[in-house]
Amino acid sequence: MHPRKEPCIHNTDSVIIMNILKILVSQALPGMIVAIDVYTKNNHLVIAKDTTLTDKIITRLEFYSITNLTIYDIASINSEELLVNNTYYDKIKKSESFRRFHMAYKSTVDVLKNSLDPVIMEQKEIDTDQLLSDVSKILYSCDSNIDLFNMLHCMRQYDDITYVHCLNVALISNIIGKWLHFTPEDLEVITLCGLLHDIGKLLIPSQIITKPSRLTDEEFSTIKTHTIRGYNLLKTKNIDPRIKHAALMHHERCDGSGYPYGFYSEQIDSFAKLVAIADVYDAMTCARVYRGPLCPFEVVSVFEAEGYSKYDTKYILTFLEGIVQTYIHYSVKLSNDIIGEIIFINKLELSRPVIRTGDQYIDLTKQRDLHIVSLV
Repeated sequence: MHPRKEPCIHNTDSVIIMNILKILVSQALPGMIVAIDVYTKNNHLVIAKDTTLTDKIITRLEFYSITNLTIYDIASINSEELLVNNTYYDKIKKSESFRRFHMAYKSTVDVLKNSLDPVIMEQKEIDTDQLLSDVSKILYSCDSNIDLFNMLHCMRQYDDITYVHCLNVALISNIIGKWLHFTPEDLEVITLCGLLHDIGKLLIPSQIITKPSRLTDEEFSTIKTHTIRGYNLLKTKNIDPRIKHAALMHHERCDGSGYPYGFYSEQIDSFAKLVAIADVYDAMTCARVYRGPLCPFEVVSVFEAEGYSKYDTKYILTFLEGIVQTYIHYSVKLSNDIIGEIIFINKLELSRPVIRTGDQYIDLTKQRDLHIVSLV
């Protein structure tokens, strides 16, 4: 089907549609309208043509590791403002523990950048001991694993996207490794896998990574080469082979729907499988201009709906159970604005626990019209 070239009107509170436009998923906003069906590598329809994007739909695209889509080039949009209640995270930002975390985090981002730039520019060896030492400072600044997750939800204002994302993935991978009872030696390796998984993006021209306007098909293809670029950079370094494999395979999926090679589960390095979960989780919880970080239970819901075939079952179940169990007795707001306390986790639907509000109990597995929208 040929793209529309003539201006037309789409009836969503006076939206003027022009030509079609290819954009990165990271540039997508609620209210944009999909111009061409979006499919996975295996030809599974993810988003149909003419769908109006919402924050949850955009999250779904990120979940499938879809890097781009085509939308109608909209001249003006008056869409409903979508905001998440950030009261819970506002409280965290005012705490002394967050101040300590913020200082350690900012320092480590700077160290990571200063450590990796010579590797890229001068082919220097990687000082893994220094990298691990700095990450440990962040880990020690948090009282618990869930405290670390909460802190990360509040750290979304930095511009050095690749460095910040790599640090986040390293921290999340470390937590998953602890939940899986990895040895201290393996925990160090998995943390380094997270830190270096996207090093290939530093080899792609920044004008492509940060380009705010239309990308060409060639530029989209270039971005997807970051896995092979990263592996080629790391393959001669004196580091654990699993770190190199994580750089190459973190976009592979157990059902063969990933890239660059479309590997199936048995072909994918085990640590790359773990990093893949941390990578997607960080992308989905990243704040957008139209909302704050997604509630953890919203993210768990997406993984439950579509993730069990894509990720290693042991890893994904351990990860999801670890997140939700740590939020027992936390206060949450439901989609009907009722505030309640999580008192029981339903093992078969982790994203839909039992909530106590006053003298009443709400089992979200039975009241399908309700769901958790935020922590309070």
